[in-house]
Amino acid sequence: MALERTLILAKADAVVRGLAGEILARFERRGYTILGLKLMHVTPEQAKRHYAEHEGKPFFEGLVAYITGSPIVAMVIVGEDVIEGCRATIGATNPIKATPGTIRGDYGQTIGRNLVHGSDSAASAEREVAIFFRDDELFPCANVLGDWVAAK
Repeated sequence: MALERTLILAKADAVVRGLAGEILARFERRGYTILGLKLMHVTPEQAKRHYAEHEGKPFFEGLVAYITGSPIVAMVIVGEDVIEGCRATIGATNPIKATPGTIRGDYGQTIGRNLVHGSDSAASAEREVAIFFRDDELFPCANVLGDWVAAK
């Protein structure tokens, strides 16, 4: 097991439907710790950096328009194997294929409105956290996590 941090975004459809708190609660109930949390509007620049791997694909502009069109809730979460654990909690990208009991399985409606984003690797998490949070927006949790947070 490895102590990691990850970025979670409760997307616009989650915020509009009043599910951001439920999404946050799912991760807290798993025992993960919140290092950063904010309601925000994503700028076009942030959106393009976040979705850079999809640039040039037919759906890229739609992704950017959607994430910048309404507020989101951004979270940085830390814990043992948090990336894999959060992705399991989130469920499959397509809500129709997501297992009941996952966020997308319980609340997702369509693949384009699938409520939540979670980093898919440690490298992605570090890149994505830097897009949405400054270092001074992340709170140390040394009492819970020891020297890991202080070292980051």
